[in-house]
Amino acid sequence: MQKMDIGLVGLGVMGENLALNLERNGFSVSGFDLDAAKRESFGQRTQGLNANAAASLGALVASLQTPRCVWLMVPAGAAVDAVLSELRTLLSAGDVVMDGGNTLYTDTQRRLQSLDGSGIHYVGAGVSGGEEGALRGPALMPGGSAAAWPRLKPMLQAIAAKTEDGQACCEWMGPGGSGHFVKMVHNGIEYADMQTICEAYWLMHNLLDMRPAEMSAVFHAWNQGELASYLIGITADILAHTDPETGTALVDLILDTAEQKGTGKWASQIALDLGVSAPTIANAVFARTLSGLHAERAKASKVLPGPSSRLNVPRDAVLAQIKNALLASKICAYAQGFSLLKAADREHQWQLPMGTVASVWRAGCIIRAHLLADIRASYERSPDLDNLLMDPHFAAVMTRCQQDLREVVAMGALHGVAVPSFMSALAYYDAYRSARLPANLLQAQRDYFGAHTYQRIDRPGKFHTRWNG
Repeated sequence: MQKMDIGLVGLGVMGENLALNLERNGFSVSGFDLDAAKRESFGQRTQGLNANAAASLGALVASLQTPRCVWLMVPAGAAVDAVLSELRTLLSAGDVVMDGGNTLYTDTQRRLQSLDGSGIHYVGAGVSGGEEGALRGPALMPGGSAAAWPRLKPMLQAIAAKTEDGQACCEWMGPGGSGHFVKMVHNGIEYADMQTICEAYWLMHNLLDMRPAEMSAVFHAWNQGELASYLIGITADILAHTDPETGTALVDLILDTAEQKGTGKWASQIALDLGVSAPTIANAVFARTLSGLHAERAKASKVLPGPSSRLNVPRDAVLAQIKNALLASKICAYAQGFSLLKAADREHQWQLPMGTVASVWRAGCIIRAHLLADIRASYERSPDLDNLLMDPHFAAVMTRCQQDLREVVAMGALHGVAVPSFMSALAYYDAYRSARLPANLLQAQRDYFGAHTYQRIDRPGKFHTRWNG
């Protein structure tokens, strides 16, 4: 029998579509899933193709050419450990195992350590693009055992999305859990990006009394300029969609409760662990959490007062301000995400290629956007850039947009429309640009009640004061 190029474990939507992508690009694929129905579906869908469904994990491994390469697309957590435990008895030195799920990067690092001495090369790869991206071309962020990259590179770069300049949206991120860390940060930015777009939509709805079809036209126009991105584009499509049963805009019939899978929460928690300020990402997570309190919010809406949410001002002027506020907030979210990457790089010594990260995100992934080309250029000019806001291009954009961000935040506050991502982005921007913050008083408070000491601006050393004596 012909030996296959790669084995894919986990034949859900993502796994099956990645397998089809690999086969379309000239690589033979053996697939396996514990669910017999999924194995049968895969066998039917790949009939006549250079792919097959294996009856067991052992059969899958036996079907592969050496050195063998096995790609896991199973749920993060215990399922990965279970498959890896069985694979370890079936694989040999030189073989490659790659986890393409949304795995916490510390789990990837733990699994790498567990395979020390086995000769099996382990890779944690971020995969972004959803169902369509998996089939047509995702953005891929592999990291881990560097010895695996020559084996994986031809396959992964062949199936990855391609940018307008022809670059494959797949490059090696570095050692350890770097690949999954980069994907986690990608998802954190995605949370913030989606929330800021939702806030722009909500301001149009509440302040300007715009109908979804009208908003769709606005987002479509915005998608032609510097806000151009996948998320802006799909927002225009969503707002234009009519429910065939009722003739109502479908978005108005969807329950306002958003779900989440955890990567945004991880990004927020790890930002705290690493001492990185990422409030726009964290507030996007909190916004989803608060949306889940649907019954409570319904009760509160009848008890807690607020101001009128209608504006009597020219619509076009406000839309221009919302557009600039959205751009400024997006830039702040990206700045926070790249600051988180920079802090993790210092902590783990991964040597993350920041410009390459931005470049890989330019196509295929959910946060692909026009401004990523500018972010890549920023890090190519200044690889050690402290913060994206300090790049001359983005500093100029923020100079142009920051007043409109203030006006929009004020509109939301004065008219009772919750815009937590806009508000947190503005607070982040103002705090970052402040040469002096009120933390001097905070540190004095800490010294007062806990003798934590403080530093002075006029002499070196640590000091403690008996404030009440």
